[in-house]
Amino acid sequence: MAFDVILERFVKDSPVSVMARLVLQRAVSAEWMDSLFEEHRQRQYTRELLFSTVVGLMSVVALGLRPSLHAAAKAAEVGTSLAALYDKGNRMEPGLVRALVRGSAQRMEPVVEPLRTGQKPWAEGYRVRVIDGNHLPASEKRLKPLREFRGAALPGHSLVVYAPEQGLVVDMVPCEDAHAQERTLVAAALEHAQQGDLWIADRNFSTTKIVFGLEERQAAFIIREHGRTPSPTEVGKRREVGRVETGVVVEQAVQVEDDSGRLLTLRRIELQLDEPTEEGEPLIRLLTNAPAEKLSAEQVACLYRKRWSIEGMFQSLESALHSEVRTLGQPRAALLAFGTAVVAYNILAVIQAAVEAAHPQAKAKGIEISPFFISIEVKATYGGMMIAVADEIWAAFDKQTPLQLSRLLLLIAQHAQPKRLRKRPRGPKKKTKKGYVDGRAARKHVSTARVLASGRIDSTS
Repeated sequence: MAFDVILERFVKDSPVSVMARLVLQRAVSAEWMDSLFEEHRQRQYTRELLFSTVVGLMSVVALGLRPSLHAAAKAAEVGTSLAALYDKGNRMEPGLVRALVRGSAQRMEPVVEPLRTGQKPWAEGYRVRVIDGNHLPASEKRLKPLREFRGAALPGHSLVVYAPEQGLVVDMVPCEDAHAQERTLVAAALEHAQQGDLWIADRNFSTTKIVFGLEERQAAFIIREHGRTPSPTEVGKRREVGRVETGVVVEQAVQVEDDSGRLLTLRRIELQLDEPTEEGEPLIRLLTNAPAEKLSAEQVACLYRKRWSIEGMFQSLESALHSEVRTLGQPRAALLAFGTAVVAYNILAVIQAAVEAAHPQAKAKGIEISPFFISIEVKATYGGMMIAVADEIWAAFDKQTPLQLSRLLLLIAQHAQPKRLRKRPRGPKKKTKKGYVDGRAARKHVSTARVLASGRIDSTS
């Protein structure tokens, strides 16, 4: 495909930035976002400030292109007062944030799927979903009722549904009350569970209601058993069935009963660990309704271990994106910022998929692409590119089908250099006990240059 002369230079020198712009305009086009607002709004309405404008400014902050919403608004010259902008964000309904995340993921799914072809599925015949909660950190105490409070002010949390095979967050259930239990949000997330799904969750979601809810929707699950709930009854003998990398696998049939007296027979998969967990637990018990002919006990144990991919996603949100804006104390504004960061993460995931698909030899050599370094590349070039390339040039790509966009991203990704975007994992830190130290010793200081020059620390200093 022939590019504009200026755009061609960015394709060759910063292909990641070009891909970011193309995926962004597909994921959250202004026209789509404003129609989404009209469809899902409850009490809000549009006067002068459009929903797409607010999300666009938040996206600039999430990608790290501007340090704050205030700075993003000043640079963009939105034409309304800052008070109106903040007021719009503070009143943003959680349902709109969820619709934004879900809708944008649905728009990106047909783009990323051709880029992921050829990859080995997590579980043959299943659509895998990993569910977990995320609490926003304490915000600054800018709100008047919080100014004299010495503790932490928590602006909310959310339940996130992650599709690991696509690398996308496909759902997010925001909650303004930071003290509300994660389990109370599960019902909303499970509305979209369906036959052929495989939901993986930790023991926070080990309840009778969740287990029966997934079973009613004909969805399979692997859930770590909680010590108290759902308290299954043993109905079969324990038998050792094999071994995985981390320990011995034991299987047993159990039954769970709900409040109405219904019984559900499940498989309990017990992983007897070679080394205890960080909490000192020697074994992990998993409950699943997946039939043994589709998922063996060893596969169930290995799949639960891969659940940690969602923790890597949360880590990328924190390190690669500005997902936690501590200056936003209002719960709805903080949740909007996090939801926008989730959308930005999905955009980085599509770019990562394109680079990996365009350079299969890199993966064969053990080179793993890092969302962090993709975001660094975008931050370095994106602003200048948007000044240099006219809007009408970008608009020419709006009519592309998802498949055409996938092919274009693959073409552009040929210019990317995987070595510049590779992960550089840090080696394991040695655990050393520091023990107690006297306050006077802790307050001492030295000149690093003098220590390096002498090769030691003077005990008298």
